[in-house]
This record gives sequence, C-alpha cells and structure tokens, in this order.
Amino acid sequence: MKTMCKVGDRIKLVNMPNDPDPIPVGTQGTVTKIQDGLYPGATEIYVKWDIARSLHLIVPPDEYRVIE
Repeated sequence: MKTMCKVGDRIKLVNMPNDPDPIPVGTQGTVTKIQDGLYPGATEIYVKWDIARSLHLIVPPDEYRVIE
C-alpha cells in the first residue's frame, strides 16, 4: 500500500480501531520510519507522538492525515 506521508511529516490520528491501548484520536505526532507491514497490503508507520508515546500505525486499518 502506498502511503501519503514521509519521514518527518506531522500527522494527526483519525482512527486506531484494533489496538487494545490506542493513541487517542486527534493526537499529533512526527513520522520517524515507514516500512512494509507484516500483513500483505499494509504499511507500518512509526510515529513519535506528542504525548510521549511511540506506538506505530498499521495502515490499513489505522487512519491518519498529514497536517500542514
């Protein structure tokens, strides 16, 4: 899956439906690494969140948007 962000971009979390301890929706962070995911068609996006957590996204199903 192609992602719309790159390392260094600022993003905002839209949805993290499958994590038992998700990052709160609306939290912002900085992308630190992007790689093909463990699942076919998925991308892992590593993020340093502004709330001092570094949980990565698995896209899909997680959703985010790049902020200006």
